[in-house]
Amino acid sequence: MTHIAAEADISGRGDLDVVLRRFYTAAFADPGIGPFFTEIAGTDLGAHLPRITDFWERALFRTADYRRNAFAPHAALHSARELTAEDFGRWVQLWRATIDGLHRGPNAERAKATGERIALTLHKRLHGVEASLESEDGLGFVPLAAVRLHSLA
Repeated sequence: MTHIAAEADISGRGDLDVVLRRFYTAAFADPGIGPFFTEIAGTDLGAHLPRITDFWERALFRTADYRRNAFAPHAALHSARELTAEDFGRWVQLWRATIDGLHRGPNAERAKATGERIALTLHKRLHGVEASLESEDGLGFVPLAAVRLHSLA
């Protein structure tokens, strides 16, 4: 297995493609959130990746044209199976760990902060503005940036 030193910042679409492929490899395999992608949504990564890369390219660099409704698919998932604070927390854990394993710099930090902000916004919209991020066991939405992912590729 090749180890990639996390030193360079995210600099464009090519870097985003690598980040997103690694992230979705981990997310699809995750026992908690994987079923949202694989069983409920039946996500075709080949079709999804260009759109989500457009989303992140626009979010970080304002260089892509993304005009889709990002809330609608999450609302559909939530209606099929509740998206909980733990689910969003796990998404953020994987997102942050993926970026930390590949990149360092202002764009990487912005990508992590943007991911967390999006997760919080989606959770609040799905559960109501006053929704608590606390879970029944008190752990709730706890992104663990220390989690590291290793590339399967």
